[in-house]
Amino acid sequence: MDGERVVLIAGPTASGKSALAMRTAERRGGVVINADSMAVYQDLAILTGRPDAADLARVPHRLYGHRDAADPYSVGVWLGEVAAEIRRARALGAVPVVVGGTGLFFKALTQGLSDIPAVPGEVRDRVRAEASGIAPEALHARLAALDPLTAAGLRPTDPQRIVRALEVFAATGRPLAALQASRSAPLLGEGTWVGVVLTPARDGLRGAIDARFDRMMAEGALDEVERLVRRGLDPALPAMRALGVPPLAAHLGGALPLADAVARGKAETRAYAKRQDTFARHQLAGFTPASPERADATVDDLSAAG
Repeated sequence: MDGERVVLIAGPTASGKSALAMRTAERRGGVVINADSMAVYQDLAILTGRPDAADLARVPHRLYGHRDAADPYSVGVWLGEVAAEIRRARALGAVPVVVGGTGLFFKALTQGLSDIPAVPGEVRDRVRAEASGIAPEALHARLAALDPLTAAGLRPTDPQRIVRALEVFAATGRPLAALQASRSAPLLGEGTWVGVVLTPARDGLRGAIDARFDRMMAEGALDEVERLVRRGLDPALPAMRALGVPPLAAHLGGALPLADAVARGKAETRAYAKRQDTFARHQLAGFTPASPERADATVDDLSAAG
């Protein structure tokens, strides 16, 4: 893709990515493009911190809130959408500023997408039916026997990814880890992008996460989840597993006091931020770490170089 290099901004939740993206877009005449797998859902405006009217008035935003919660969404779908938005920005003479917390999106964008075939519906249904009657530890052990590399990177408490790996093996006869090692050419080649990953201090990030969750509650997050729950969607859908949704849904169902639901939502968000940081450090090759205080200067320095 020709033109000025695409700016990529990654980092943990509540680290200031969105604010940095807007400042960058304002300085460089850019368009902010979403790279968060949950911010695509129109049903999750509050819990994903989607841009508000004031943000939209400052700079154009793309790929936010354009999907229904009932729709599955994948990295492959996002790659097609982000490619179109980058071309659109180029045609308008704008700098694409891609920002979000889904590290897998950035990895696919800059390193290529694993060539994993679709799992036939009958295979998926069969594997899921079998898995529903198996304890998490036993399910993890089954995967370890078939695909030890993938199992080593997953916790027994992550049944969705474990079942996904079992589905792939059942459909292809090959371990997911082996399929992931085979990648397509990246959408953004070397020299066409600059990447920054925010690295806030841990204590400061913890406070920011808690304050963000409190702010979302004050803005109506509980009502947002109630509307979502009333739709009766499959609990396995990505939108139903977004940060904050499960504990608040549990409260609405009478299974959890509100204070406990909020505490659990904060704890799950902190754990997710830790995983985001780990993924960025080990998987996002070519991204430059930057403290929030130095992030603007780092973006400008990288964009001016080369």
